[in-house]
Amino acid sequence: MKKLTVTGKFSLGKGLIAALAGFIVVAAAAWALNPAGNGDPQVHTSSSSMNTAKNLKNFTTGEVAAFLPAERPLNLSELEFHDADGNLVKMADLKGTKLLNLWATWCAPCRKEMPHLDNLQRQAGGENFNVIAVNMDRGEGNQKPLEFLEEIGVKDLAYFSDHTMATFNDLRSKGKAPGLPSTILIGEDGYEIGTMFGPADWASPEALDLINAALAGQKENQTAQTD
Repeated sequence: MKKLTVTGKFSLGKGLIAALAGFIVVAAAAWALNPAGNGDPQVHTSSSSMNTAKNLKNFTTGEVAAFLPAERPLNLSELEFHDADGNLVKMADLKGTKLLNLWATWCAPCRKEMPHLDNLQRQAGGENFNVIAVNMDRGEGNQKPLEFLEEIGVKDLAYFSDHTMATFNDLRSKGKAPGLPSTILIGEDGYEIGTMFGPADWASPEALDLINAALAGQKENQTAQTD
Protein backbone atom coordinates (compact mmCIF):
# COMPACT_ATOMS: atom_id res chain seq x y z
CA MET A 1 0.00 0.00 0.00
CA LYS A 2 1.30 3.39 -0.93
CA LYS A 3 2.04 5.58 2.09
CA LEU A 4 1.19 9.24 1.86
CA THR A 5 4.07 11.30 3.18
CA VAL A 6 4.81 14.92 3.86
CA THR A 7 5.71 16.68 0.64
CA GLY A 8 8.44 19.25 0.12
CA LYS A 9 5.80 21.97 0.29
CA PHE A 10 4.92 21.12 3.88
CA SER A 11 7.03 22.04 6.88
CA LEU A 12 6.74 21.35 10.60
CA GLY A 13 7.71 24.06 13.03
CA LYS A 14 9.67 23.55 16.07
CA GLY A 15 8.43 24.08 19.43
CA LEU A 16 -24.43 19.00 -3.18
CA ILE A 17 -26.83 21.69 -3.25
CA ALA A 18 -29.80 21.01 -0.99
CA ALA A 19 -27.81 18.92 1.43
CA LEU A 20 -25.14 21.58 1.67
CA ALA A 21 -27.71 24.31 2.17
CA GLY A 22 -29.26 22.32 4.99
CA PHE A 23 -25.88 21.72 6.61
CA ILE A 24 -25.02 25.41 6.53
CA VAL A 25 -28.37 26.38 8.07
CA VAL A 26 -27.85 23.89 10.92
CA ALA A 27 -24.27 25.02 11.41
CA ALA A 28 -25.28 28.67 11.53
CA ALA A 29 -27.89 27.85 14.14
CA ALA A 30 -25.30 25.99 16.22
CA TRP A 31 -22.98 28.99 15.97
CA ALA A 32 -25.71 31.34 17.11
CA LEU A 33 -26.60 29.13 20.09
CA ASN A 34 -23.00 28.60 21.12
CA PRO A 35 -20.84 31.58 20.12
CA ALA A 36 -17.26 30.57 20.83
CA GLY A 37 -15.36 32.48 23.42
CA ASN A 38 -18.07 33.95 25.61
CA GLY A 39 -15.99 34.54 28.71
CA ASP A 40 -13.48 31.94 27.52
CA PRO A 41 -9.87 32.65 28.59
CA GLN A 42 -8.75 31.06 25.32
CA VAL A 43 -10.29 33.96 23.40
CA HIS A 44 -8.11 36.86 22.32
CA THR A 45 -9.69 40.09 21.12
CA SER A 46 -6.57 41.86 19.93
CA SER A 47 -4.58 39.09 18.25
CA SER A 48 -2.93 39.25 14.85
CA SER A 49 -5.50 36.73 13.63
CA MET A 50 -8.37 38.95 14.76
CA ASN A 51 -6.96 41.85 12.77
CA THR A 52 -6.69 39.55 9.76
CA ALA A 53 -10.27 38.31 10.23
CA LYS A 54 -11.63 41.84 10.17
CA ASN A 55 -10.31 42.29 6.64
CA LEU A 56 -11.76 39.10 5.19
CA LYS A 57 -15.46 39.94 5.08
CA ASN A 58 -15.19 41.21 1.50
CA PHE A 59 -13.68 37.88 0.44
CA THR A 60 -16.50 35.63 1.66
CA THR A 61 -18.11 35.09 -1.74
CA GLY A 62 -18.83 32.23 -4.13
CA GLU A 63 -17.49 28.91 -2.87
CA VAL A 64 -16.49 30.44 0.45
CA ALA A 65 -19.61 32.58 0.99
CA ALA A 66 -20.31 30.60 4.20
CA PHE A 67 -16.87 31.36 5.67
CA LEU A 68 -17.32 33.12 9.03
CA PRO A 69 -14.49 35.53 10.00
CA ALA A 70 -13.87 35.26 13.73
CA GLU A 71 -15.15 38.06 15.92
CA ARG A 72 -13.58 36.59 19.06
CA PRO A 73 -10.71 34.37 17.88
CA LEU A 74 -10.22 31.17 19.82
CA ASN A 75 -6.75 29.94 20.74
CA LEU A 76 -6.34 26.59 18.95
CA SER A 77 -2.60 26.12 19.47
CA GLU A 78 -3.14 23.25 21.94
CA LEU A 79 -5.11 21.01 19.56
CA GLU A 80 -3.40 17.61 19.21
CA PHE A 81 -3.45 14.82 16.62
CA HIS A 82 -1.02 12.34 15.05
CA ASP A 83 1.05 12.37 11.87
CA ALA A 84 1.44 9.45 9.45
CA ASP A 85 4.22 7.95 11.61
CA GLY A 86 2.11 8.06 14.78
CA ASN A 87 3.93 11.02 16.30
CA LEU A 88 1.85 13.39 18.40
CA VAL A 89 1.60 16.80 16.76
CA LYS A 90 0.33 19.96 18.42
CA MET A 91 -1.05 22.84 16.38
CA ALA A 92 1.59 25.04 17.99
CA ASP A 93 4.25 22.87 16.33
CA LEU A 94 3.11 23.88 12.85
CA LYS A 95 4.56 26.87 11.06
CA GLY A 96 2.67 29.64 9.32
CA THR A 97 -1.04 29.97 8.61
CA LYS A 98 -2.97 26.69 8.67
CA LEU A 99 -6.24 25.56 7.11
CA LEU A 100 -7.41 22.87 9.53
CA ASN A 101 -9.90 20.46 7.97
CA LEU A 102 -11.69 17.65 9.83
CA TRP A 103 -12.83 14.79 7.61
CA ALA A 104 -13.80 11.11 7.60
CA THR A 105 -14.05 8.34 5.00
CA TRP A 106 -17.78 7.88 5.70
CA CYS A 107 -18.48 11.57 5.04
CA ALA A 108 -19.84 11.91 1.48
CA PRO A 109 -19.17 15.68 1.20
CA CYS A 110 -15.57 15.02 2.34
CA ARG A 111 -15.01 12.77 -0.67
CA LYS A 112 -15.83 15.70 -2.97
CA GLU A 113 -13.92 18.24 -0.91
CA MET A 114 -10.62 16.40 -0.35
CA PRO A 115 -9.34 16.75 -3.96
CA HIS A 116 -9.98 20.50 -3.74
CA LEU A 117 -7.97 20.71 -0.51
CA ASP A 118 -5.23 18.67 -2.17
CA ASN A 119 -5.24 21.11 -5.07
CA LEU A 120 -5.03 24.06 -2.68
CA GLN A 121 -2.03 22.50 -0.94
CA ARG A 122 -0.39 21.90 -4.30
CA GLN A 123 -0.91 25.52 -5.36
CA ALA A 124 -0.36 27.40 -2.11
CA GLY A 125 1.41 25.05 0.32
CA GLY A 126 4.80 26.11 1.59
CA GLU A 127 6.60 27.70 4.49
CA ASN A 128 3.87 30.25 5.19
CA PHE A 129 0.74 28.19 4.59
CA ASN A 130 -0.40 24.55 4.71
CA VAL A 131 -3.60 22.53 4.68
CA ILE A 132 -3.81 20.35 7.80
CA ALA A 133 -6.40 17.68 6.97
CA VAL A 134 -7.08 15.50 10.04
CA ASN A 135 -8.91 12.18 9.63
CA MET A 136 -11.63 11.47 12.21
CA ASP A 137 -12.40 7.79 11.53
CA ARG A 138 -12.99 6.57 15.07
CA GLY A 139 -10.84 3.63 16.10
CA GLU A 140 -10.27 2.57 12.48
CA GLY A 141 -6.49 2.95 12.27
CA ASN A 142 -4.75 4.52 9.27
CA GLN A 143 -5.11 1.87 6.57
CA LYS A 144 -8.68 2.68 5.51
CA PRO A 145 -8.18 6.50 5.42
CA LEU A 146 -4.89 6.17 3.49
CA GLU A 147 -6.51 3.83 0.95
CA PHE A 148 -9.41 6.29 0.68
CA LEU A 149 -7.05 9.19 -0.11
CA GLU A 150 -5.17 7.12 -2.66
CA GLU A 151 -8.45 6.05 -4.28
CA ILE A 152 -9.61 9.65 -4.79
CA GLY A 153 -6.19 10.78 -6.04
CA VAL A 154 -4.99 12.87 -3.10
CA LYS A 155 -1.20 13.22 -3.32
CA ASP A 156 -0.05 16.54 -1.83
CA LEU A 157 -1.76 16.58 1.57
CA ALA A 158 0.24 15.43 4.56
CA TYR A 159 -1.67 12.78 6.54
CA PHE A 160 -2.89 13.48 10.07
CA SER A 161 -5.39 11.61 12.22
CA ASP A 162 -7.24 11.63 15.51
CA HIS A 163 -9.03 8.30 15.87
CA THR A 164 -10.28 9.28 19.34
CA MET A 165 -12.21 12.20 17.80
CA ALA A 166 -11.06 14.34 20.74
CA THR A 167 -10.19 17.19 18.37
CA PHE A 168 -13.66 17.12 16.83
CA ASN A 169 -15.42 16.89 20.19
CA ASP A 170 -13.34 19.74 21.62
CA LEU A 171 -14.13 21.99 18.68
CA ARG A 172 -17.79 20.97 18.65
CA SER A 173 -18.10 21.94 22.32
CA LYS A 174 -16.88 25.40 21.32
CA GLY A 175 -19.34 25.69 18.41
CA LYS A 176 -16.59 25.23 15.81
CA ALA A 177 -17.42 21.78 14.39
CA PRO A 178 -21.13 20.91 14.30
CA GLY A 179 -20.44 18.21 11.71
CA LEU A 180 -18.04 16.98 9.05
CA PRO A 181 -16.41 18.44 7.15
CA SER A 182 -15.53 21.49 9.24
CA THR A 183 -12.66 23.80 8.36
CA ILE A 184 -10.88 26.45 10.42
CA LEU A 185 -8.34 28.97 9.16
CA ILE A 186 -5.73 29.47 11.89
CA GLY A 187 -3.16 32.24 12.04
CA GLU A 188 0.54 32.08 12.79
CA ASP A 189 -0.25 33.07 16.37
CA GLY A 190 -2.37 29.92 16.81
CA TYR A 191 -5.65 31.82 16.91
CA GLU A 192 -8.67 31.23 14.73
CA ILE A 193 -9.13 33.54 11.75
CA GLY A 194 -12.41 32.10 10.57
CA THR A 195 -14.51 28.96 10.23
CA MET A 196 -16.34 27.15 7.44
CA PHE A 197 -19.08 24.59 8.09
CA GLY A 198 -19.63 22.12 5.27
CA PRO A 199 -17.65 21.48 2.07
CA ALA A 200 -16.24 23.98 -0.40
CA ASP A 201 -14.06 24.06 -3.48
CA TRP A 202 -10.94 25.30 -1.73
CA ALA A 203 -9.07 25.62 -5.02
CA SER A 204 -11.67 27.96 -6.50
CA PRO A 205 -10.71 31.56 -7.35
CA GLU A 206 -12.79 32.85 -4.42
CA ALA A 207 -11.09 30.49 -1.96
CA LEU A 208 -7.64 31.38 -3.25
CA ASP A 209 -8.47 35.08 -2.93
CA LEU A 210 -9.56 34.46 0.67
CA ILE A 211 -6.38 32.57 1.53
CA ASN A 212 -4.15 35.15 -0.16
CA ALA A 213 -5.93 37.96 1.68
CA ALA A 214 -5.39 36.15 4.98
CA LEU A 215 -1.71 35.60 4.24
CA ALA A 216 -1.30 39.25 3.28
CA GLY A 217 -2.99 40.25 6.53
CA GLN A 218 -0.70 38.01 8.58
CA LYS A 219 2.37 39.47 6.86
CA GLU A 220 1.15 43.01 7.41
CA ASN A 221 0.58 42.33 11.10
CA GLN A 222 4.04 40.80 11.42
CA THR A 223 5.58 43.90 9.83
CA ALA A 224 3.63 46.19 12.17
CA GLN A 225 4.78 44.24 15.22
CA THR A 226 8.45 44.49 14.25
CA ASP A 227 8.36 48.24 13.49
